Amino acid sequence: MGIAAQLLVNGLIAGGTYALAAIGYSMVYGALKFINFAHGSIAMVGAYIAFVLFSLGGIPIIPAFLLSMALTALLGVLVERLAYRPLRASPKLASLTTSVAVSFALDASVMMLLGAEIRSFRLPMQRTFQIGPVYLTLVQTVIIACSFAFMFGLYFLLTFTKLGKSIRAIADDLLLAEISGINGNLVIAAVFAIGSALAAAAGVLIGMETNLQPTMGFMITVKAFAAVVLGGLGNVYGAILGGFIIGIVENLGAWYISPVWKDSIAYVILILVLFVRPAGLLGKPEDATVV
Repeated sequence: MGIAAQLLVNGLIAGGTYALAAIGYSMVYGALKFINFAHGSIAMVGAYIAFVLFSLGGIPIIPAFLLSMALTALLGVLVERLAYRPLRASPKLASLTTSVAVSFALDASVMMLLGAEIRSFRLPMQRTFQIGPVYLTLVQTVIIACSFAFMFGLYFLLTFTKLGKSIRAIADDLLLAEISGINGNLVIAAVFAIGSALAAAAGVLIGMETNLQPTMGFMITVKAFAAVVLGGLGNVYGAILGGFIIGIVENLGAWYISPVWKDSIAYVILILVLFVRPAGLLGKPEDATVV
């Protein structure tokens, strides 16, 4: 029973980071109906910004964390303005291909500036503490708390603010929303800013728990994309659900089957779900086709 509880908590820790990264994917798809494959690389850049500020700049970890989110939000807006907005009227495949190119460019830029070696935040040694049958480190506690806090904040923004209502209107019908007086370009820029900031948070939290390397964006992309597809393309809450499901299934599978199959088990679940619901758990049937 204790092992199952520990595995469940470990799954929530991993799932929280996957869900944060998946939110940006889902929001961009909801607004523009294309998959931003550069999203994982943007998360990686956010993690490295925090690393530079903290390890090289001497800024305390919390301000470095928040500043990395702000700077990565600006990066997301810049990418949208320069790489995606000119292609908005083009076939979706053009934007999809461009997002892959942006991903490669970001990965290469970080590698040239900071090298390809594995980096670490080198946080002070943290004592492990016990809650019932579950053992947690301070970093893991922070990951869970931050994940749920950011998700609650996003729910509040989307539900109760004017910006959130505009984002939902854009996701329902971009043209109709613009006819109704909503500034589509401004709202889409806000979508990229919010999604990129949350991606940075996911990247930093992953880096605090493990390590940093310029190629980490690829794995974030894979996990977040799987969470989005599992939960339902364009559905933010489905992306969150998918992230937690993948995190929990990975940890359970790694213990009860084999660590070698950790990633594969999650994708077997994904495939089985899509056989039953091609649009994902909470997705709409019309969103089952990406391009």
